Amino acid sequence: VQLQASGGGLVQPGGSLRLSCIVSGYTSTPYALGWFRQAPGKEREGVSCIRSGSNGSPYADSVKGRFTISRDKAKNTMYLQMNSLKPEDTAVYYCAARFTRIVLSACLDPAQYTYWGQGTLVTVSS
Repeated sequence: VQLQASGGGLVQPGGSLRLSCIVSGYTSTPYALGWFRQAPGKEREGVSCIRSGSNGSPYADSVKGRFTISRDKAKNTMYLQMNSLKPEDTAVYYCAARFTRIVLSACLDPAQYTYWGQGTLVTVSS
């Protein structure tokens, strides 16, 4: 299973970016896909996740109302639309996949995911 994240870059505060994560090399559809981020000197944290058959996606409090996760199953791709970006959003963003069921409350826990992409750097700065 391979995950390829892309779409990071340098953006000014208040700007937008859309991250993409292509998932390949699997024989069964991932049950859960998640976006995580890690800022310098900090632990990796969950940003949002999406589960098969579930209508709701949780978000970290710090990104609620600004970030939106989505998934295009036909393209094997997950997205993270990031609006109103702030300097504190600066981090390496990772996507991850899990093939077994997970409860909603654990969906943002990085330890619950087995497969990870290489990360894409998002820098928010003027």
